[in-house]
Parts: sequence; C-alpha cells; structure tokens
Amino acid sequence: MFDIGGVLVEVGGVAPMSRWMRDTPDAEGLWHAWLHSEAVRDFERGRIDAQTFGVRLVAEFELSVGAEEFLKGFETWANAPLPGAHDLLRQVRPGIVRVALSNSNALHWSRIMRDMDFERHFDHPFSSHLIDRIKPDHDAFEHVANTVGIAPREILFVDDNRINVDAARAFGMQAERCVGTVELRSVLLDRGLLVSP
Repeated sequence: MFDIGGVLVEVGGVAPMSRWMRDTPDAEGLWHAWLHSEAVRDFERGRIDAQTFGVRLVAEFELSVGAEEFLKGFETWANAPLPGAHDLLRQVRPGIVRVALSNSNALHWSRIMRDMDFERHFDHPFSSHLIDRIKPDHDAFEHVANTVGIAPREILFVDDNRINVDAARAFGMQAERCVGTVELRSVLLDRGLLVSP
C-alpha cells in the first residue's frame, strides 16, 4: 500500500508555507501541523470546497497571503512523478495487490491519477477526499483493509511521514518510512516484492 506524495510524486509546499508563515517550524513540524489542521482535514475528507479551505487555512496558519494566492500556489504542489516511479511500480511482482492510500483532494487527485498516469498502476486507488477518511486516523487504514479484503498484518504500507507510518504500525500493518523512489526501491527489494527490470 503506497502513499503517493513524497513517495512517488514530488510534493512542494514546505518552502512556500515557510515563506508565508510568521513562525516557521522545521519541515517535520510543518507536516505535523498540516496533518492535524482542521481546515486540511475537512478539505482532504471532501467536506468543504476549495474556496472555503483556502479561507480557513490562511486564517488557521496566519499566512501572509490571501486565500486566492494560497490556492493558486497550492494547486501546483503535486509537481511531477519522482524519477523512476512508474518503472518501479511496473516492477512489483505479479499477483501482489497494489493499493494507493493518499491524503489528497479534488485539486490534486485527478492530476496525479490521470494526468501523471498513476491510475493504471493500482488495483485499488484510495484518496481521503473520496472515502471521507484521512491518515493517520485508524479508520482510514481499517476502511482500506476491509475494502480490499486483506488482513492488516499482511499489508506493507509505505509513507514519507513518520506520523502515518507509526499509525499504520499501531493499527497492525507492516509499515516503512520511504522518502522518494530510491528508499522505496530499497524497501521493496528487501521484501522481495520486485521482479528484475
């Protein structure tokens, strides 16, 4: 089970958010704040529209830009596939069920799945905004495991955020932190999940 942003797709956001915030945490602190933001959680669960998200996010983080400028930048944060991402997914052994579980939203998901052509690699692509569940909440992992019919202990989950990895482990999944495709390849090779190119 793959996270998308930071594992398979280059994700921006830390640099502009750091510029727009008064008190700038380090990258890990920023991601922690992002994952626990009520505005982010509502938007990435599909509960509010983009405009409402922009207004609430700007207020919550006390950004130095308005909602319109924030949203214009935010739309570009899902940049491009990381080098070798498609090749790596093609090399996953036949018979392995490939699942995507991403905290995403209406502005990014179709761009990643269709425009970047990731949809074809997954038997089950799950986005938080379509299932009304979000990592690191256990109900997101539970929903995916139940839907695909695979016991948590039989699922290997890879994510670039330690918070999500720890939550998946607490739920009973095998989980590894992978930032980018080099680390991902190493984990998949170690687990014997890749065929020779």
